[in-house]
Amino acid sequence: MIKNSVKNYVLPFSICLTIALALYPNSSLNAEMYSTDGLDLNYNIKSDLAMVGDNDNSISTTFTPHLGKSFEGFKEALAFKESRGDYFTVNTLGYLGKYQFGAETLKLLGIYNTNQFLNNPELQEKAFIANASRNKWVLRKDIKRFDGKYIGGVLITESGILAAAHLAGPGTVKKFLRSYGDYNFSDAYGSTVKHYMKKFSGYDTSIIKPNKKAKAVI
Repeated sequence: MIKNSVKNYVLPFSICLTIALALYPNSSLNAEMYSTDGLDLNYNIKSDLAMVGDNDNSISTTFTPHLGKSFEGFKEALAFKESRGDYFTVNTLGYLGKYQFGAETLKLLGIYNTNQFLNNPELQEKAFIANASRNKWVLRKDIKRFDGKYIGGVLITESGILAAAHLAGPGTVKKFLRSYGDYNFSDAYGSTVKHYMKKFSGYDTSIIKPNKKAKAVI
């Protein structure tokens, strides 16, 4: 008898609750029911569950949430330092985009319309590769000479050299290396060649090929 009475009350209540949630999706009732307050959300998903290939039967075995010391890791770490990864930002000195290019450097890469550049993420990525290729060509002898050595307590690596060249230009990096750190350029915001050498040390930049005349083309 009691069981029947409970059923008679619970079923109508459940129906009314469902209707109320559908009619008032933004109500405080919904907010309370779906609140994450007090829940432990700090967990990791297994890699074999995180990424699925082009078809449902293909599970990616290469997924990683960390870019590490890969070339993508290098690009994104440098971009975060330059602009926090914002394609559409311009700093107080007029440097543009995700990688903070100056107008004169862009001209070397074949880019003359800064507005077009600022609004085109694909072009910005091409410009980064082209600029790194040009810098690697200019610094190719210095990379061979100094890679693996220490200057002022900093391990010199190819990625550190390329990052510093992005900051200050390849000529400035030559001066730093050949003076064994005595010439340590600092930009308007206080970033130095030595700091970039250390911060971006040890990334895999082998994908960048030296090219004296590299241009950003899409």
